[in-house]
Amino acid sequence: MHARLIVALAMLSSAPAWAAEPSGCDKFKWPIDKERAALTSQDRLKAASGNELAIPAKAVLELKTPTEAKLPRTPERKPKDGTFAGFLRFKAPPKAGAYTISLSSGGWVDVVQDGEQLKPMEFSGATNCEGIRKTVKFDLAAGPFVVQVSGAEQNSISLAVLPAE
Repeated sequence: MHARLIVALAMLSSAPAWAAEPSGCDKFKWPIDKERAALTSQDRLKAASGNELAIPAKAVLELKTPTEAKLPRTPERKPKDGTFAGFLRFKAPPKAGAYTISLSSGGWVDVVQDGEQLKPMEFSGATNCEGIRKTVKFDLAAGPFVVQVSGAEQNSISLAVLPAE
């Protein structure tokens, strides 16, 4: 009985390590070189929430409080108090297919196309990788769409929308 208790306590004390996010640029599930380059490039557009862009896109999105942001659709994940949100409208992609939407820092990404909230194909993220925090793949139809960002801790975020490889 005593040995079981020790094993159980040892497992519980290491539980936070199991939940820790990967750390380092090499911990993403797929190569992120082009996304990272887009998020850190000097020629990123400064975009106000609600602006319309074309793909490929690399921008610094100016965010507002969730109430002021007036997101077109309620985020799938409720933003925490004190965080920021915003959205960009996108013209139809050059062709239907997989695209990555990447963020420079933490935040929740929702994509809305044809009035429907799209489910991501896959996502990857890591801490301690300068310039990029998360990248999410979506299967986009050949039509306009909206990218919403919520839950960001700062009032601006770099965002890139690129064809997936």
